[in-house]
Amino acid sequence: MDKKIVKFFDSVGSFFSGRDEIPWSEPDIVAGCEREVAEAEKGSSDKLKNECIMRLSWALVHSKRPEDVQRGIDMLEASVTGSNTSQQIREKLYLLAVGYFRNGDYSRSRQLVDRCLQMVPDWRQALTLKKAIEDKITKDGVIGIGIAATAVGLVAGGIAAVVSSARKK
Repeated sequence: MDKKIVKFFDSVGSFFSGRDEIPWSEPDIVAGCEREVAEAEKGSSDKLKNECIMRLSWALVHSKRPEDVQRGIDMLEASVTGSNTSQQIREKLYLLAVGYFRNGDYSRSRQLVDRCLQMVPDWRQALTLKKAIEDKITKDGVIGIGIAATAVGLVAGGIAAVVSSARKK
């Protein structure tokens, strides 16, 4: 396996052991995972193929490119029903939550991360993602309120100017 991919997945391992940030993947990581999947499809065991596909899914939903993230979401949605264990389901739901978070669908992301936390209430990565989702929703809400308040202020200022102008005539 390519040294960059090994290094990348070592950093992923450190994330899953407790680092409190959601990592990004670079296009070369995605490309390396795609090569790995292509090689695995040439006669490897189903277990190895599934592992390679999970790594690719992980790299895609953590990508900085929106089209990669959407591709990862599509792959995970297609495969979640075929999962054999509750751990596989939980991991795929978590990755879906990351994908939706990256795409800005915070509501869907929160639903999925809540399902993960129902399965494992103290899952640190899911708790970290949930906090990131809630922080983003709060930030977006504050920005929305600020925009609305500014619009109301502009309308009120415009009305006051019109009334003032009408009184001067």
